[in-house]
Amino acid sequence: MKRNRNALAGTIIGGALVMMSANAEAQSSTTLGSIRRVDLLQYDLSVPGYQTIQVYNEFQPGVVAPKHRHPGEELVYVLEGEMEYDLDGRQPVVLKKGEVLVIPTGTYHVVKNVGSGVAVELGTYIVPKGKPPVELAK
Repeated sequence: MKRNRNALAGTIIGGALVMMSANAEAQSSTTLGSIRRVDLLQYDLSVPGYQTIQVYNEFQPGVVAPKHRHPGEELVYVLEGEMEYDLDGRQPVVLKKGEVLVIPTGTYHVVKNVGSGVAVELGTYIVPKGKPPVELAK
C-alpha cells in the first residue's frame, strides 16, 4: 500500500509540473492503477507568485485517492459519476455530475469513487509557484 501511495504521489506531482500554455494542443496523460490523470493547463496568474493547474481525473469504481493536501485552493467539478470527498474536520460529502466543491488550502482530504461506473472530476488548483502541488499524509 505504501509503495502504491508513493507511486501515486510521484504521478500526481510529476504530472502537475508539466508545463502547459493556455492554448497548448499537447496534453500529458498518466495512468496509475485505476486512476487516469490528464494535465490540461498550467498557467501563471496575474497575481505574482501564483499559478493555476487544471487536471482531468478519471476514477474506476471503488478507487480511492489517498489522504493528501495542496498548498493552495482546489476547486472540484464532477463531470461524471459519484465521488465522495472526505475533508478533515467535515462530514464526508458525495458529489454527483454537475456539482462543485471548494477544498481550502492545506486541508487533508480523501477522494473515492462511490458510484457503480467510472467517475470523472475536473480539478482546478490555485497554488503558489515553486511548491510541490501535492503532499501525501504520513
